[in-house]
Amino acid sequence: MEGFLAALGISFAVIFVAELGDKSQLMAMTFATRFKPVPVLIGITVATALVHLVSVGIGYGLGATLPTGWISLVAGIAFLAFGAWTLRGDKLTDEEKSKAERSTGSAILAVGGAFFLAELGDKTMLATITLATQHGWFGTWIGSTIGMVAADALAILVGRYLGRHLPEKAIKYGAAALFAIFGIWLIAEGVIEVR
Repeated sequence: MEGFLAALGISFAVIFVAELGDKSQLMAMTFATRFKPVPVLIGITVATALVHLVSVGIGYGLGATLPTGWISLVAGIAFLAFGAWTLRGDKLTDEEKSKAERSTGSAILAVGGAFFLAELGDKTMLATITLATQHGWFGTWIGSTIGMVAADALAILVGRYLGRHLPEKAIKYGAAALFAIFGIWLIAEGVIEVR
């Protein structure tokens, strides 16, 4: 139970931070202006659960076959790269924005499909794979899914009710700093294990 809670807490925190300012969070804001919040959240939750289930499967498989010291080194480098990616920022393309604005049919299907496709290869998917190499797959899956849904729910609230955006620079720098801290920590662990 202790390992599950650690995986849940770490993956929640990392994915919540990674999602702040991400393009899928911007998509959540856009969808929230067109559809009611509950169907948007259901679509996000289903898509996220599916993508992160695939992610933890890949990460758990890698973690079972590769030496943990090397995994820590690679994970640390990946987290430093995620920090740099976060500093670079994410923007919705005009095509993604217009797709979110003109979606017809069921809101759950429209949002779920858009989120599923947007998350494939995204930094939150890659971070979930990385986390699953280090921690239990189930706790990582639940934590990463809840973390992403919570961050997107925050975006929906901010976009829908407050009518203003989160301070983008503060989020960007804070998220990048947290990724850097996790990255340095993992690299230090890896160096100790590889010796």
